[in-house]
Amino acid sequence: MAEVVLKNVRKVFEKSVVAVDDVNIEIRDREFVVLVGPSGCGKSTTLRMIAGLEEISSGEIYIDGLLVNDIQPKDRDIAMVFQNYALYPHMTVYGNMAFGLKLKNYPKDEIDARVREAAEILGIEDLLERKPKALSGGQRQRVAVGRAIVRKPKVFLFDEPLSNLDAKLRLQMRTEISKLHTRLGATMVYVTHDQVEAMTMGDRIVVMKDGRVHQVDAPLDLYNRPVNQFVAGFIGSPSMNFITGRLQPDGDGLAFDEGHLRLPLPSSLVSALAAHRGQDVVLGIRPEDIHAPETVNPGVVTVPVSARVEVVEPTGAEVLLYLTTGTSSFVARVDPQHMPVVDQQVELAVAVAKARFFDPQTQLSLLR
Repeated sequence: MAEVVLKNVRKVFEKSVVAVDDVNIEIRDREFVVLVGPSGCGKSTTLRMIAGLEEISSGEIYIDGLLVNDIQPKDRDIAMVFQNYALYPHMTVYGNMAFGLKLKNYPKDEIDARVREAAEILGIEDLLERKPKALSGGQRQRVAVGRAIVRKPKVFLFDEPLSNLDAKLRLQMRTEISKLHTRLGATMVYVTHDQVEAMTMGDRIVVMKDGRVHQVDAPLDLYNRPVNQFVAGFIGSPSMNFITGRLQPDGDGLAFDEGHLRLPLPSSLVSALAAHRGQDVVLGIRPEDIHAPETVNPGVVTVPVSARVEVVEPTGAEVLLYLTTGTSSFVARVDPQHMPVVDQQVELAVAVAKARFFDPQTQLSLLR
């Protein structure tokens, strides 16, 4: 397999529309890297530039140490799986999977061995004689992946391959693709707008917005140590709560004061935020770090908070509470045994040591 390196890669379309701006990424050999971000962030364009389907405006792309800027897609030794499957309707599954190898004049015996090996890996041996119209969405996606596997490329590229599937099939297929990565030991680059897919599949995640890379990190590092407010809000579902307030003196320490909400900070945060005493900040706290007092685990330092319930969303294993302090709104994820009603004033416990703080102007994290 191979490393993929992007150096200062830029893509500008007509009328000076900058789709990708100064992207630098190093994808290691055998690594599964996910490009994630909202629609229009440049993730698919970046993938298409790696594939050679989109010409870069400036910068350099290397695959396995070779500069590929001027190398045709067919000569880059990559295989791409698209969102729309792109299967030939008049060919059988076997024919679809074998077609690329036939074009390269592989011997019939080797083609047959590769197709049957890929079919076994994907569990579609009994579908080889069917045509695409006789397949479900999940089966068609497996065939598209199989067509990539038979080529044994240096790099697999996936462009939102699961977005046409229903929720159950998406869950099943993302598990299958993760297993496939482990089995093949392949370098894989995967594009999605779904941050849950990104968190569950990637060795590392590249978070993009407006054509720029905001953070590249392992999933839990992104979740626990986001570099800015965008990453903090994009990663996690429901997303992180953001509340604007001020860091005020509190005895020898500090407290976050929103007006109706005052949270004394633990000493670990006081030392890290001391330089911002008296300044406006944005506090970020995840819904799962706001608890019903009865469910707080021993040893977790919490601060009591009072808020009014605006919406209650039971989801089965948990309940999402949409609350207001009178000034700010936020979401809490609580146990269904502690389900209040709309307009009820509730007491909650905030695990304030888990809070993140951001500069309201730059949106950069104040905790490094």
